[in-house]
Amino acid sequence: QVQFVESGGGLVQPGGSLRLSCAASGSISRIYVMGWYRQVSGNQRELVARIFNTDTTHYADSVKGRFTISRDNAKNTVYLQMNSLKPEDTAVYYCNSAIGTPGSWGQGTQVTVSS
Repeated sequence: QVQFVESGGGLVQPGGSLRLSCAASGSISRIYVMGWYRQVSGNQRELVARIFNTDTTHYADSVKGRFTISRDNAKNTVYLQMNSLKPEDTAVYYCNSAIGTPGSWGQGTQVTVSS
């Protein structure tokens, strides 16, 4: 089973940007849809962005126009460019398959948006 390692999180001021990376332990080319999820402590994990193998992308309304998901199958890596960050974007961010039942979850990467 493919394992995921997320990185790139940190503390950023409102309006700032971060780029998250998700490195997979194996090939992601067979994972038709990859996604970025986020979870605030005590809440359910929510899917914020997904990308198909065709490079078609979908976004949650809360991040549309601010976040951009991309994938590099050759590097087995998925990215999330986050711009115009808001305090409500504060969460732990994870990547995983976004089709069918997700596989094992990684540790995630903490994103904190605060002045």
